[in-house]
Amino acid sequence: MPLSKGKSREAISKNIKTEVKQGKSQKQAVAIALNQARKSGAKIPKKNHK
Repeated sequence: MPLSKGKSREAISKNIKTEVKQGKSQKQAVAIALNQARKSGAKIPKKNHK
């Protein structure tokens, strides 16, 4: 199922739920959903790995 296009909290939440249903881990589902939101124009900074 394709992910929702959008940058709202509802779209991100829906995308996370979709990915978890498909068997992805919670962390990976969040990363995918936030990446999709960034592509839609959301101003979500990437996490810095230190």
